[in-house]
Amino acid sequence: MHLNPYGEYAVLLAASLADDWPADRAGIEARTRMLGMTMDFAESPDDHPRTRAVIDEWLRVVDAGNPGERAALLNDLMAQAAAYPRLTDHGGEGWHIHYRDEANDSLPDVLRAVISVGTALHLTTRGIHRLSRCAAGQMAGDPCTAVVVDVTRNGRQRYCSVRCANRAAVRRHRARRPLAAPGG
Repeated sequence: MHLNPYGEYAVLLAASLADDWPADRAGIEARTRMLGMTMDFAESPDDHPRTRAVIDEWLRVVDAGNPGERAALLNDLMAQAAAYPRLTDHGGEGWHIHYRDEANDSLPDVLRAVISVGTALHLTTRGIHRLSRCAAGQMAGDPCTAVVVDVTRNGRQRYCSVRCANRAAVRRHRARRPLAAPGG
């Protein structure tokens, strides 16, 4: 039995889509496969823009100013998506729980359910603070807007990559250096 098929990978999927939006529906579906989803999705001509709307709604959760606001936004997302939990064993994957209506298997609707419930599980099991934007982008002049899904053991991941962490460290170091005296 799968313990939690909605957890970490769902939040990482959302961050991946937010940080590098695919050009078309096929790209979204390929990303879901790359991050572990195996189900087939009903196809609709508006899947690409509707899925973008799901990611934009999720980014409001990422950017929430405080835990109460984050929880309220996430509750709204789950209310749009979640049905009563049910056990399923589709595709020979083993028994696991779905938090969505089996009749509604469109790409955006499934991703709304998976991402919202996965985010709620991530934030309640790891900590409500463990989802943010890259700290490098909060420094003046840094363009990074990547999402950081903190899956570290100590819960202190602030940067989306080593590159951003190094760039921020260099900026902090340079800001502390005394300016050279004129002529010297």
